[in-house]
Amino acid sequence: MTFDPNPELSEAEVSERVDTAIAENDVVLFMKGTPLMPQCGYSRRAVGLIRQHREDVATVDVLEALDAYRAALKEHSGWETIPQTYVEGEFVGGSDVLAELDERGELEATLSGK
Repeated sequence: MTFDPNPELSEAEVSERVDTAIAENDVVLFMKGTPLMPQCGYSRRAVGLIRQHREDVATVDVLEALDAYRAALKEHSGWETIPQTYVEGEFVGGSDVLAELDERGELEATLSGK
C-alpha cells in the first residue's frame, strides 16, 4: 500500500461531499480513519465519546484528501483541525469540546440536537 500525495478527489468534489454529509445527517463526524480503525488519538476519542450516547452517527474519513477536507471544513467551522463534529448542520467542535461537554453532562443533549 502506498500513500498518494495527489488524491483523486478535487477540492470541488470534497467540498460537495462535506456539504452533503452535513446536510443529510443528524450527526456527522469528520475523522482520520474509520470508527473501527481510527488513525489518530483525537479521532478515536471523538468516536468513543459520541458512541457513548448514540450509534447512528455518520463518519467521513478525511485521509483520502486531507488538505482538501481541511479547506472545505474550515469554510463551515472556521477550524482546520480534525476531527470535527456537526449536529443537525451545526458545528459542535473536536474531541476536546466533546470531552468538555461530556464532563459537564451536556454531550447527550447536544448530540440529540437539544
